[in-house]
Amino acid sequence: MSRLAQIGWRRGAVGLVIGLLAWVVIRLSAEDPEIALMLGEPWEDMRERSSASIGPAISGAYWGTMPKSDARLRFIDPQYGFVSPTARFFMIRYNDMRVADLSLSPQIEPLLLEDTFKVVLDLQEQWRQGGWIPIRVKYDPPLADTPEWRTRLRNVNLGGTSYWQAGNKYQLMMVVNRFKDYRNPTQERYLITLQLAEPWVQP
Repeated sequence: MSRLAQIGWRRGAVGLVIGLLAWVVIRLSAEDPEIALMLGEPWEDMRERSSASIGPAISGAYWGTMPKSDARLRFIDPQYGFVSPTARFFMIRYNDMRVADLSLSPQIEPLLLEDTFKVVLDLQEQWRQGGWIPIRVKYDPPLADTPEWRTRLRNVNLGGTSYWQAGNKYQLMMVVNRFKDYRNPTQERYLITLQLAEPWVQP
């Protein structure tokens, strides 16, 4: 092979690698859109930062809207930040053009119990590491993978709720319930919901 041909082959190979890397980045971005936000910030700052598309806010109104695709939450508070799995239900509310509070179900379908525990325990560990503190533990303790908790979650009339607080800035409520999934009628499936806002209940 001539030197000129070798140079051309190397350039082609480099171009192929660069093209492949660009394709991977695009695919990852497409598969993992996120809403990156902090409570109280201007709505447009959240929209510009997020890779998932979401509509504009209405001046002077308290209202909510949903991303235009499945999206994960990246809560970007420098101390209390965390990341959720991708959510299909994701409602973000605003008050006079600022992010006010949000609700989401951090899953794209009802989950089996084992997968439910994986999500719940990962979120709780992120909160603990970030300085969130469980509150109301006498009545609503953090969830744990124990026989008692498994029995409770399997009871369609009980489920589980836990509350977490970040200083005097934020509160989280997490609820886990059995969910009748008509696509999988013979399986036990579960739904996780999160509510994030400024503190609204007494610790």
